Amino acid sequence: MNLIADIKNFVNDPAKEILRRKKMLNKGTQLAWSILRILILLAIGYIIIYPLFYMIGTSIRSRQSYYDSARVWIPSSVSAGHNYTKALDFTSFFAGFKNTMVLEIIAGLIEVITCSIVAYGFARFKFKLKPLFTAGLFLTILVPEIMVIIPRMLTYSKMDILGIFGLLADLTNGAVDLRPNLIGSPLAFYLPSLFAMGLRSGILIYIYIQFFKGLPYELEEAAWVDGAGPVRTFVSIALPSSSVVFTTVTVFSIIWHWNDTFLAAMYVKSDYPLSVYLSRINATMVGAGYYPNNTDTQSILMAACFLFILPPLIFYMFMQRKFIESIDRVGITG
Repeated sequence: MNLIADIKNFVNDPAKEILRRKKMLNKGTQLAWSILRILILLAIGYIIIYPLFYMIGTSIRSRQSYYDSARVWIPSSVSAGHNYTKALDFTSFFAGFKNTMVLEIIAGLIEVITCSIVAYGFARFKFKLKPLFTAGLFLTILVPEIMVIIPRMLTYSKMDILGIFGLLADLTNGAVDLRPNLIGSPLAFYLPSLFAMGLRSGILIYIYIQFFKGLPYELEEAAWVDGAGPVRTFVSIALPSSSVVFTTVTVFSIIWHWNDTFLAAMYVKSDYPLSVYLSRINATMVGAGYYPNNTDTQSILMAACFLFILPPLIFYMFMQRKFIESIDRVGITG
């Protein structure tokens, strides 16, 4: 009956029937593309979230559940209290968390402020040797930290100011040596951030530059007409207009400093940040009698990893909406 009705409709009004069939075809095509997009997103989401699911599932397993091969994702028996208690103990979680906040997070927040000042100068002012300084900026991005760690450690071991303290030590044959040793002190973290030379500062400065270049010059010109200088213009005009880029840079800076292991292990001799305690957890567990082949060791290790990523995960959950919006408006994709 439907075929006969379609033939009659086509004979009576061919144009209308062709238009109707095109609409039906377009709806079918859109539905197929929607299903395909959903399948692709599910596949990508599974690849990304699988390690987190595995980490959580393994962290609550008991020793007996490893012998039950039929239960993969949901273990037959759990021992979450034991695993997480040992993970807290082996990573010195609360002490490491405090050290991370004092050393790394404060340094990251200082870096957010100082990098904005440097980037504003690059974006808005013309000065001699600007190409040279720009090349130096990109070198800070390209050169890894491990290549400059030896001269940096030597500098921090005897911190000097323009060679003045060193000259004084030479003149007195070492009797008066005012060069302090910054290794093991918070200043080893704070000073690079204070001068916009901290962890991945070059990338943060570049993000700021791209944003400040997009600000309308008319706003600053109006401030200059009213008698505002460069500092007041930056504080009154540029900063209030930069909440979007500040969100992006803050998230990047905090996450990078939270995950930092190399510099933290070099600068600190005791009272390490949480990342260093986690990187040395295998040796700590071996010292406590938990050897790598034991099933308990795997569960405790996964519990420690989950505890480590939990604070930045919570932080990102609160910031993710603003962060995604800021990424779109700052325009740093690609």
